[in-house]
Amino acid sequence: MISRAPESLSGPAKPVVELLPERQSRPVGPVGPLGSVQEAEVRLAPELLEQLWTVEQLERLARTYWEYLGRISLGLLQVAYGRGSRSIVLVNRHLVLLRFRAPTYDTGLGFAQVTWPIERGLLVAARGRGHLRIRVRRLAADRVLVRAEVENFYPLLRGSGPFARMGSRFYAATQLRMHVLVTRGFLRSLAELEL
Repeated sequence: MISRAPESLSGPAKPVVELLPERQSRPVGPVGPLGSVQEAEVRLAPELLEQLWTVEQLERLARTYWEYLGRISLGLLQVAYGRGSRSIVLVNRHLVLLRFRAPTYDTGLGFAQVTWPIERGLLVAARGRGHLRIRVRRLAADRVLVRAEVENFYPLLRGSGPFARMGSRFYAATQLRMHVLVTRGFLRSLAELEL
């Protein structure tokens, strides 16, 4: 699917986003960590692409992800910023769905990424945490690959023991499906991003 934005009269065209096929890094099963990877190729003016490889621009891209969550949930999901953490909360600060530790930023020649280690929350099982990462990698002079991934995640919804098989199906049909829809929507929204 391609999202196209019209050319601006006062500057270069906005980004053009092509979503890549959905994939899971690990199948949803009753045991072990889970993961999900969503990717898009983004075409943009070469002079804009050259500005992407800084921590400031990476933080700006990351901030758009958090803002997107609030916008599509009509304000029900909010991001609460704490000292060294970010939390996705439902309605108020007491209903923490996911809490992340402070992000780490990595930049290099033709790539940049921000990683939020998952700390805890109502959607997280006690046994494993994992991380959320947004990575940008140069593909050509006017094109990058934007990858949003969750890795090594143990969802509370899956449960354990004899209920884990049914719980893994429930998780795949609810929390995972919602995550995929939101992430693909975020990637699609990059066509409107003011870089």
